[in-house]
Amino acid sequence: MKFQVNCHIEYAITSPATLLFNIRPRMTSSQRVLEERLVFTPEHSTELIVTEPDYNRFDRIVVQGIETLSVDYQATVEVEHQRLNPELLRKTAPHKLDHKQLPYLLASRYCQSDRLGRFAWKKFGHITGVYEQVLTITEWIHDNVEYLPGTTTSATSAYDTPTECAGVCRDFAHLGIALCRALTIPARYFTGYAWNLNPPDFHACFEAYIGDRWVLFDPTRLASPNGLVNIGSGRDAADVAVCTIFGMARTITQSVDCQVLDPQFQAMTVDDLKATAISMDASF
Repeated sequence: MKFQVNCHIEYAITSPATLLFNIRPRMTSSQRVLEERLVFTPEHSTELIVTEPDYNRFDRIVVQGIETLSVDYQATVEVEHQRLNPELLRKTAPHKLDHKQLPYLLASRYCQSDRLGRFAWKKFGHITGVYEQVLTITEWIHDNVEYLPGTTTSATSAYDTPTECAGVCRDFAHLGIALCRALTIPARYFTGYAWNLNPPDFHACFEAYIGDRWVLFDPTRLASPNGLVNIGSGRDAADVAVCTIFGMARTITQSVDCQVLDPQFQAMTVDDLKATAISMDASF
């Protein structure tokens, strides 16, 4: 499936600063960037950094003084959304995980699985079948946490969300990750472009490592699982922020768009996920 993605962001830079952008889609065995164009205005030299083993692609630039910086990115991306039979997916025991998956079993800055263990086991520990267990977690989050922009901040964590009962996609994803890790299921943060997201924005959900692959889950239900283009994956939002700023800067405006180029595209529904699991990355 081919997608056309683009974004435009403007920043007010008020001091010398280094900016680390994460807006390019990952390049994996299931996702290829066919063409792309990144423009900074005013022009700045850019250093492309590709992390391992997750293949996140960051652009680092240095701004020497006060200015308004515009960022324009567009790309054509081909994505293979693999459809799996949930009944064949099995949980991988912690002693069988390798160094690539083990970090996603540990508590992190925004996903304090160590503080949610008792809640997770009481609420979801009795469920048999690992896919059904994670799907039930996402359904519980959707039913009990209201999607309400402006109610949380960059400091809000998974431990806060069950009591505040409100948040945005980032908060939904953090809670899902923390609950999975508390049940000894590796889980990681997923950020990307989403087709037909309203209002248009960057989107966050999460992946759980089951059946020896990363399977996609979205507690918000705001995006079709086969309408996503992955930008980055990490322990939580801190690893794959759209822009990490070392200095003084603020966002002035931002616009994001994701279009499907295949006229035969059929969006998956929530009901489809009960019988079909979606994976975008089995590479690590």
